[in-house]
Amino acid sequence: MRVLIRNQRVARHETCPKHNRGQWIMHHEGGAYGLWGIVLIESAFFIVFAFSFTRPKTSRDWRSFGAFSAFMVALFAEMYGFPLTIFLLSGWLAHHYPGVDFWSHNSGHLLHTLLGFKGDPHMDPLHIVSEVLIVAGLFLLARSWRVLYAAQKSQMLAITGPYSYVRHPQYVAFIAIMFGFLLQWPTIPTLVMFPVLVWMYVRLAKTEERQVQIEFGRIYEEYARQVPAFIPRLGSRSGELLFDPE
Repeated sequence: MRVLIRNQRVARHETCPKHNRGQWIMHHEGGAYGLWGIVLIESAFFIVFAFSFTRPKTSRDWRSFGAFSAFMVALFAEMYGFPLTIFLLSGWLAHHYPGVDFWSHNSGHLLHTLLGFKGDPHMDPLHIVSEVLIVAGLFLLARSWRVLYAAQKSQMLAITGPYSYVRHPQYVAFIAIMFGFLLQWPTIPTLVMFPVLVWMYVRLAKTEERQVQIEFGRIYEEYARQVPAFIPRLGSRSGELLFDPE
């Protein structure tokens, strides 16, 4: 039944009726999708990990953390639960890529197919770059929190470790993780959410900078002059305190 429906769609180059398309999805979901337990586990891992290193306090903190959590849930819900993006684009995909079974899990790596890569999608350049970004983002998030926690405990400005390269390494880490997942498994909801989240992090960073400048005054002004906000300058870091706090 599954092969017959697929062959009919390829031959006619048109979207099959909704009831047939629903049956076709159900046949494929048995193996590739409908894995809601994995959705819960994967989402919980990244949300708990992020929470443990950000500890949101203000309403702005909670909004940004909530948006990041929603991004993760939307991502894994499509990756393992129900492929909404593929469902919505199924007619267009079947017309332009008639030989591809988009309801298999490997074909959920849409960029792999759209850019013409061959072979295992887990081994293509985009997937490798995405894994590097995700792992690097997780490491950066953990490393940044340790530096920030120590600085706050000593009532000092965080300027060492990742903070010697950029002023907001934690937000850089969040953006790297999300962008890595977009390269690996792009979906309509996450593509919409990503720029909104980047905008939220930039606004939150500016608000935090005003508060820190009030607390540290000239020290922070000098630090901000030497260290960029999000994109590090090659070969540039503040290292240790470069000026006399007095």
